[in-house]
Amino acid sequence: MKSICRCLATASLVFTFTSLAAAQEARPPHILQITREFTKPGKAGAAHDKTESLFVQAMARAKWPTHYLGMTSLSGKMRALFLTEYDSFSAWEKDNQAIAKNASLSAALEHASVVDGELLDSMDQGVFVFREDLSLRPMADISHMRYLEVSGYHVRPGHMAEWTELVKMVKAAYESGVPGSHWGMYELAFGGDGGTFLVLIAHKSLAEFDKRPETDKQFAAAMGAEGMKKFTELIAASVDSSQHQIFSFNPHMSYVEDSWIKAEPDFWKPKAAPAAKPAAAEKKSKQ
Repeated sequence: MKSICRCLATASLVFTFTSLAAAQEARPPHILQITREFTKPGKAGAAHDKTESLFVQAMARAKWPTHYLGMTSLSGKMRALFLTEYDSFSAWEKDNQAIAKNASLSAALEHASVVDGELLDSMDQGVFVFREDLSLRPMADISHMRYLEVSGYHVRPGHMAEWTELVKMVKAAYESGVPGSHWGMYELAFGGDGGTFLVLIAHKSLAEFDKRPETDKQFAAAMGAEGMKKFTELIAASVDSSQHQIFSFNPHMSYVEDSWIKAEPDFWKPKAAPAAKPAAAEKKSKQ
């Protein structure tokens, strides 16, 4: 949603994920829009939180029905992701049209874009489509999660059949051998190179990564020696490149459902930090 707003306001932007599904929804969104913002050196952290809050405030004042989730990088270049979801391309279009007709909201978003743009080095966007056949027990409600693991894969041209076979083999092994495993798979539709896939895994704590050696053993055992050999061959044949990143959910940059805030208000609606005392007043209080 944030990305869409900026598209209308500045005729640029957005790399897509999902406009936060309500907690009761049973499946992930069909269309995922992800906006990536790369900040200038020294402009991340509190400075970016402050400018991003302008978007959140504008959406809240308008009581806009489409929400988005913001997060910041814990690996790679300093950047923020904004995830907005839609049930269909038609729903995305209708949301765009509604924003364009709302003069006060459009003006507020344009102002926020100008202010926020001073902190940015670059930004881009992409639109992804959910691949249910390549996903495993995807989480529709991530309101209690705090991190998102994002793995990107680019498939070699002409090798989509091997990629599909690879993922389905991996899916079967995790489903039978690694209890509780889950991920959502999205395929890039617009905004980048064809054959790009994202694997999204939400985490409650970074401590979950300490268990990776154990789950890797469980996966290998479920695959078996022949399966692991085939697994290696399919990766070599189908995957051109891959990268793995981790992001931390940022409530200051997120415009989420009321149900999320009610469930965990201390996280999703943190109290603003108290204003610093003027130097003179602070000195007088010490005398």
